[in-house]
Amino acid sequence: MVNITSALLCTVLAATAAAQSANSTLRYMPFGDSITEIICWRSKLWQKLQGTPYASVNFVGSGKTENNCKDATYDRDNEGHSGFLAVDIANKGQLDGWLKTNPADVITMHLGTNDAARGSGGTAEILAAFTKLVASMRKSNPKMKIVVAQIIPISIAASNTKIVALNAAIPAWAQGLNTTESPIWVVDQYAGFSASADLRDGVHPNDKGDVKMMNVWYPALIRAFDAAAKEKAKRGLEFEA
Repeated sequence: MVNITSALLCTVLAATAAAQSANSTLRYMPFGDSITEIICWRSKLWQKLQGTPYASVNFVGSGKTENNCKDATYDRDNEGHSGFLAVDIANKGQLDGWLKTNPADVITMHLGTNDAARGSGGTAEILAAFTKLVASMRKSNPKMKIVVAQIIPISIAASNTKIVALNAAIPAWAQGLNTTESPIWVVDQYAGFSASADLRDGVHPNDKGDVKMMNVWYPALIRAFDAAAKEKAKRGLEFEA
């Protein structure tokens, strides 16, 4: 009986340790449109993370396209959807399903380019969609750490004017939704990004542009990972107590 009890105890402890280990792994969702899907900044970001305590962060999402990044090692998972509009994703509740399938602790959002390019709604409508998307994020995880981009320029002048207007409104919008439990960090992907030198086709970043985008995401993501990791560690201590 003693041996059986000991064996059962060891099994339970092993299962508990495995569950805690799985729960301690940070899950990060790169979310957006084609500027998240068919690019290589995610590959460059993953590679840069390999020299940090966050080398094991699990990128999550339904997309797994390689995108000719010439990198067979990086975690390709993402939730980038080419051609998708922020307003459509929000109004159709698509992010709810994506996060249900692939829950996350940290999410980045670079979205609004297609809304601006197609002229379907102005800044107010796009921000209203962003608000719905943040609600979806927090519905999935009330402590979601959120990094939102002021999006990169494109070479279409009329559309870029709308991007400039959207970007100008994002900081105040984010501040209005920011909470201690689920902070929103804003990163400026527009400043210092050249629509003539950093794009391969007038919309998507070339290699130089990918490097610039990765370098803007990186410090904000480290901050978000730090916050999420501390939270998971705290929950682990509470579990043990």
